[in-house]
Amino acid sequence: MTNHLFSPYEIKGLQLKNRVVMAPMCQYSVTARDGKPNEWHYVHYLSRAIGGAALIIMEMTDVEPDGRITDFDLGIWSDDHIPAFARIIDGVHAHGAKIGIQIAHAGRKAEDAKEPVAPSAIPYPGSRYKMPRALTVDEVNQMVQLYADAARRAVQAGVDMIELHGAHGYLIHQFQSPFTNKREDAYGQDLTKFGVEVIQAVKKEMPADMPLFFRITAVEYADGGYGMEHAIKLSKAYHAAGVDVFHVSSGGEGPVGERKPGNYPGYQVPFARKIREALGVPVVAVGMLEDPALAQSVICSEDADLVAIARGMLRDPYWTIHAAKSLRSEYTTIPKQYERAYH
Repeated sequence: MTNHLFSPYEIKGLQLKNRVVMAPMCQYSVTARDGKPNEWHYVHYLSRAIGGAALIIMEMTDVEPDGRITDFDLGIWSDDHIPAFARIIDGVHAHGAKIGIQIAHAGRKAEDAKEPVAPSAIPYPGSRYKMPRALTVDEVNQMVQLYADAARRAVQAGVDMIELHGAHGYLIHQFQSPFTNKREDAYGQDLTKFGVEVIQAVKKEMPADMPLFFRITAVEYADGGYGMEHAIKLSKAYHAAGVDVFHVSSGGEGPVGERKPGNYPGYQVPFARKIREALGVPVVAVGMLEDPALAQSVICSEDADLVAIARGMLRDPYWTIHAAKSLRSEYTTIPKQYERAYH
């Protein structure tokens, strides 16, 4: 068995000691409401590095204040944010893990923005969401630059990779979906245009050997939402623009309609495999994969190249070590301070 959950993996200049990724998960814990990560985030991320994860992707971090889901979210819209991120990144590196950041804008799902923005003036259903204003073409161009500026700051802070959030109903996803993009200009005629421009702008700010990940919703569940055929078309355009790895999820664009999410362990893995097969590019599978045997099978079956653990890693910071023990793997390192608990 060549590839397994604890075999190393390399993509461009990113060398990972195993295939376990900590998925980005919002903590809603920026109590100062300034976008800067604090002591909670520092402990949260370092504990997963100590716990053996190869790659940690910091939660959705927004390109402007009104791009946050809530005012308690992370942001990287100012150079003043760089030192707080750098402290976490340096700490994670000291414990043997690699770390990146997920850059995003909530668009119409920005709950605390006075006036959210979106491709089209279509509100997200629900009483806590406001009517968004459609961005002008000039504002779209400015938004692309905000993503680029955020990427530059992330690189300055020392990240090993960057992920763009093009899933779960946030701004890039809103542009790429016919469900939420009703524009009549070039950004409506070509649903990949905004995403492609963001990718190209971000890549210019990244070292040549740093991989760019893209989290994509492969299937929408709202009535009238897109399916795999559209997702593959999007992925091909994004790959051509510079995406190196796709992190494959689903849903988030609106209330579930006739097409229902599986909501069982591994239900999104076939989506990841289809994109991997269609494009011949690396993919990350995510979604209820915390059973070590299931995570192992995803890698061994070549459904995906990496496995992202989300809520399972919220429950257990040492998920990776425990998975290795469960699978009787010798390929993960137990911190020497904890060794006596495992022998």
